[in-house]
Amino acid sequence: MKLSENSFLAPVLSSVETGRLGWAYGFLILFSLILFFISPLAKTTDQFFKAVHKKKAPNTLVLTGSLIISWIFAKSITNAANLGLDFGLVGGVAYAGYYLSFAIAGIVIYQLRTKGNFKSIHEFLISRFGKKAMAIFSILIAFRLFNEVWSNTMVIGNYFGDIGSSSYYWSIILFTVLTLGYALKGGLSSSIFTDVIQMVLFSVLLIIILGTIFSTDEFSSEQIITSGTWSFELGLNLFFAAIIQSFSYPFHDPVLTDRGFISSPKVTRKSFLWASFLGAICIVLFSLIGVYAQTKGMQGQAAVEVGKALGVVILLVINFIMITSAASTLDSTFSSFSKLLAIDLNLKKTVSFGRISMIILAILGTIPVFLDAEILSATTISGTMVIGLTPIFIFWNIKVPKISFYLSVICGLVFGIFLVFDVFPKALIFTEGKYADLLWVNIWGILSCIILYFIPKWIK
Repeated sequence: MKLSENSFLAPVLSSVETGRLGWAYGFLILFSLILFFISPLAKTTDQFFKAVHKKKAPNTLVLTGSLIISWIFAKSITNAANLGLDFGLVGGVAYAGYYLSFAIAGIVIYQLRTKGNFKSIHEFLISRFGKKAMAIFSILIAFRLFNEVWSNTMVIGNYFGDIGSSSYYWSIILFTVLTLGYALKGGLSSSIFTDVIQMVLFSVLLIIILGTIFSTDEFSSEQIITSGTWSFELGLNLFFAAIIQSFSYPFHDPVLTDRGFISSPKVTRKSFLWASFLGAICIVLFSLIGVYAQTKGMQGQAAVEVGKALGVVILLVINFIMITSAASTLDSTFSSFSKLLAIDLNLKKTVSFGRISMIILAILGTIPVFLDAEILSATTISGTMVIGLTPIFIFWNIKVPKISFYLSVICGLVFGIFLVFDVFPKALIFTEGKYADLLWVNIWGILSCIILYFIPKWIK
């Protein structure tokens, strides 16, 4: 039904959309203000950078919830829904493969802390490979954090208006400022404290959405099971690429690794393993929105189209779930960036410097929004560029010459560039379909990185 053919409906549709935006803005402002007022005020560096609250570190339940919600960001659940639309259940399972990252990181960080007695990733790198290696690593993760700001806020903007519209830009600015507000108040303490609330809210909203979908007569578990084909061409390329990247990907994400050093080693390991399992389930469940869209023959952004099809209330719920998940990632990003500069790089270990760092990242990270930059897939291209970290962390207890770090990291970057510019030899790609190049660039890349990493040791 075209609007031009039914112009008498235009005022009605316009008022519905205006009402939806009003509710969405209202939720955004109210939600952020509540989080600001209930967030703990950090007065010491331990509170601001290490989330110490009442002289206690986060327990297993709190840390697990924080890990899950800080990784279920707006961009990831958008991707999960779209993959469900493209590949059916296989798409959701494939994307959930990235959540093996938690289990890998949890086990490695446990060993770094208990066997290596390291207090941070940066301390480990300086000890084994020197300050220059640590500086290169810091640049990689700073770029990651910078990317996280605009790529998540742009997803939020799409729910408030078309790209380039005033509503699109104002919603992004408002969302960024409000999230920055409570992040400034408590640093990592605020981030982890609010993560628990955001995780509960996310779960409730997801249950509402899935409950509505399953209440329709046309959608059943049988349709979910038969919605995709378990072949490389239709999803498994991405699944195996995700599994391979999980051995390096978590270590360039300080949002994840910072949480690996704030509780006891045993609590940390248990939390990371639970987060791996529960996070994957959350992603698969959210991908069912895309599977539903597939059964209805929808096209475009799965979550948006399903929301429109099920009515303004469900579209609002999807708005809210995006705001909730994006806020949890954004406040964690601000906290990690401030810790990177103040603690890891030892520029100035004060709470005030940490807060200034957050403001700087918020400004710099928002600039690309106004340059019409496209949302980059940090879980594919960026994931490939850091595969050189695999041998550095997986074989952390094997001593190698310092040059090994540079050989492996540079090799990973080169393979990442091959993927970006699509110049990888087609003869070395042995499967067909979407993500085939991603899979095989990662397979050959990670093998090359491991070999280059150990060559100096073999020569020596």
